[in-house]
Formats: sequence, C-alpha cells, structure tokens
Amino acid sequence: MQDGSQIKVSVPGSIMLMGEHAVLFGHRALACAVDKYIHLELTPRQDGMLVIDSALAQYQAPLSALTDEPTLSFVLAAVRQLAERLPGGATLKIDSEFSHTVGLGSSAAVTVAAITALRAYAGLGSDRALIFNDALAVVHGVQGRGSGTDLAASVYGGLIGYTVEPQQVKRLPGLPPICLYYAGYKTRTPDVLQRVEEQSRSQTALYTELYQLMHQATLAAEAAILAEDWPELGKLMNMYQGLMDALGVCDATIADMIYRLRQNPQVLGSKISGSGLGDCVIALGVDHADAIPYEAIPVAVSPLGVQLNNE
Repeated sequence: MQDGSQIKVSVPGSIMLMGEHAVLFGHRALACAVDKYIHLELTPRQDGMLVIDSALAQYQAPLSALTDEPTLSFVLAAVRQLAERLPGGATLKIDSEFSHTVGLGSSAAVTVAAITALRAYAGLGSDRALIFNDALAVVHGVQGRGSGTDLAASVYGGLIGYTVEPQQVKRLPGLPPICLYYAGYKTRTPDVLQRVEEQSRSQTALYTELYQLMHQATLAAEAAILAEDWPELGKLMNMYQGLMDALGVCDATIADMIYRLRQNPQVLGSKISGSGLGDCVIALGVDHADAIPYEAIPVAVSPLGVQLNNE
C-alpha cells in the first residue's frame, strides 16, 4: 500500500443456523452472515505506535512492546501475529453496528476485520482463504478452541455449509427471511462447552450419538437449503432444537421464547442460535417485533462477506 493511505474494512456479523456443538467434533455446520457490520479503519503511523480507538477501550502502546487489554484480546492477537510483517505503526478505529453482548459473532467479525486490514497494510493481499486461516489461528490462540464457523460466515458472506476437518466452506443459495430474539443475558461459549463436556462424561456413547444425529439433521437441512425448501428447513430446525435440549443447553427462558415463536403460523421453525444457555433464538419466517416479550434484533441474511476498501 502507499504510505499515508487509509485501509477501510467492513465485516458482517454472523449467526449459527445449525450444527452448534457438533461442529467441534467434525460434523457439519450451517451459518449465515447478517446485515449488521463491524467497520475498521487503519491509518499508518510513522512513530511505531499501535493506537486503537474502540467503544470497548482506548489503547496505545509501542508496536514492539504491546501490553495486554482483555477487551481487545482478539485485535491485539491479530496485531501480534502479523507485527513483524507490518511496515510501521498504525491507528485502528473500530466501529460496530451491533453490541458485543448480543450473539452476532462480534469476536469473529472484529478478528476478520483486523486480519484483513493488517494483511493489506503488510502487502499480503486479500485472499479469503488466507484471511480465514489467519483469523482462525488468532481465535485458537486467544480462546484455545473454536470451530471457525462464524469466521467463515463473516469472510465469505451469505449462507454457508462448513466442516472443520477436512476444512470445507460451501456457499449455499437463497436468502431466507429470519428473525432473531435476545434472551437478555448470555453464558460465555467456553463455559457452556465446559458444562456440556462435564455432563457427557457419564454417558459418552449417548453424547456421541447425539452429535451424529445433529450431523444428520444438518446435512438434511443443507439439502433443504439447496432446494430452497424453507418449510422443510423449519422442521429440521425444530428437530435440531430438540437435540440441543437433550444436550442440556436449553433453559426455561429460551424454551419460552422458542415455543411462543412457534405459535405464529408464519414461523416455520425456531431454535437456539449459538451455544445456548441464553443469548439468541433464531426463527425462520416472518414475525412481528411485538409478538413475544423479548428483544427483537432486526437482521437479514447478508450476501456480502468481508469488504476491503469498499471493493
């Protein structure tokens, strides 16, 4: 890049459609990008400093001696990963169209944004597969595990089918109408995963079968998407929700949200979106914001993935 020129990146948030939990065991997952974006602007600096301007925190440190800031852990990990390739310091200005407290994949989106901007600054190009791999390395470095499903949705946009190993990202057709509701609280994904792992120890074989059923339901849902058979997709979402309940990640509030939504004949299916024990419920179809007494998050499937310099 030319000295002094800014780099602008926009990245969509994402939501899980199917495959929660099972994806970590090599099974299929479905996710989609949504039309709520994180915007990152990188301005080169000549003083070797890293400055981050974000609603979560204000940060400043020499690029050669970065300090820790937990609220910016993913961005700082991205910088550390590429620091030796950068031509100089940088100011990163980060703006988000959605709150980090709501499950729209904010950590994944900001990681993709930071990696994309830093790769461009370092002259490493904007190949999506390389952006994804770099971003996944950051997530693993920060939290120790993670399937990368939300990263793939943010990088590629639209509806995607995803498998961890062997890694596959498949763009799927259609932009079905969706509704999203927030429970008003969330449990951290690592905490949910730990709880499920502890519960599974006494019935390992049964949990293995649960994940296999989740895989089969997700494959059937992918076939329904390819056929653009949204009623069938809704049925399969309801089935997957039953499996999530069996996994132990559906609490009373989430159950109330799901069954209230299913009373609406225009809702084809509803389920947890994400790891569970709070956060969001996704409904396939059209609902009205005042239909249930929970916070509606207006979203639609976004066909756009990561965009560099408004490309």
